[in-house]
Amino acid sequence: MAAAIRYGFPANKMIVIAVTGTKGKTSTSNMIHRIFTEAGRKTGLLTTINFKIGEDEERNTTNHTTVSPFQLQKKIREMADARCELLVLEVTSHAVVQHRLWGINVDTALFTNLSQDHLDYHKTMERYRNAKGGLFERLNASARKPGVSKISVVNQDDPEHEYFNRIPADQLFEYGILKGAYAARNLQPNAEGTKFLLRIPNGEVEIDLKIPGQMNVYNALAAATVATAHQINLHVIKKGLESMQPLPGRLEVIEEGQPYTVVVDFAHTEESLRQVLKMFRELTKGKLIVAFGATGERDQGKRPKMGAVVHQFADQVILTNDDPYMEDPLKIAEMIREGIPRVEGQGFWQVLDRKEAIRLALSMAQTEQDTVIIAGKGAEAYQLLGRQRIPHDDRQVVRELLSRATEVDL
Repeated sequence: MAAAIRYGFPANKMIVIAVTGTKGKTSTSNMIHRIFTEAGRKTGLLTTINFKIGEDEERNTTNHTTVSPFQLQKKIREMADARCELLVLEVTSHAVVQHRLWGINVDTALFTNLSQDHLDYHKTMERYRNAKGGLFERLNASARKPGVSKISVVNQDDPEHEYFNRIPADQLFEYGILKGAYAARNLQPNAEGTKFLLRIPNGEVEIDLKIPGQMNVYNALAAATVATAHQINLHVIKKGLESMQPLPGRLEVIEEGQPYTVVVDFAHTEESLRQVLKMFRELTKGKLIVAFGATGERDQGKRPKMGAVVHQFADQVILTNDDPYMEDPLKIAEMIREGIPRVEGQGFWQVLDRKEAIRLALSMAQTEQDTVIIAGKGAEAYQLLGRQRIPHDDRQVVRELLSRATEVDL
């Protein structure tokens, strides 16, 4: 309340589009921003990895998706002062239940999907779902802006879609690959992206998305549905989506002249790991090498499940630290290992030093048919060990190690 009052309720000067869900929030939010910018509508953006005012971008170094209320309101005030017409805001379940959105009247709420995460905080999947639903409850509960409808956008392919559909809104837009009036059809995936037909009730257009993976088709479809709800032309949507490039730390391919493929990704749940590893298992003719860990002081129940998924798809598994916080890294590793029925040294290694784990993963790759995936932290700039905040960026570590290897090879 103090933050909203201090900065004069700046969100009231913009149409607010809020994006929630377990996976895809950051990518979807950036796609929405790209489309609206392509349409000539100045738009602000606040996500896990970046802040934007129009085309001006700043990195989010906080490691928080929805930042603290004072920082949040300050950023929105900057956007309002820059005459942004819209605000695209990535929203976590924590932000909803902790009232970090107080004073921000949401006009469009988007639900991407729901899978196990944050049960350390919410305790049950029902409470986790209801926290996400709290964002949609804000639609009719919050003040209305002149001429602005309250819009709900829901992924109909998610098992929880009916729960979100029942929450009142002026308009409900339903999207999906399997179901939904706003649909992606005729998917043609490849290593560089996916071509698909974007179909809406009154038209269709071919999309050549330059970001790989079915999850990104869902993200693009969600963004296109939001844009359609706000009267954006299909051909503008096409241009916006086709101009998108992979975001930092989201299926980011690192190229330093090495013969094999190296990918850094933020995947840190059972389902997100499954989607990424399944895709690269199908694309990789050689060895699939995965380095990953699990965050400390978070949902412990997902740890052995994450281990099981990596065991299912990877030829070589390297278990390492993520952000242990104050929790014992060995305890975290032991819980993950419950899902990995391998003997150490036989397709499995435990190396808690993350940089050394990445070094080992890269050393195992030899041919252009091999793929190395570094999962869990994406573009985060720090590793949180105990009370220490240590500078660490998986992408920079990979680049440093690869450049050294190239120099040695030369």
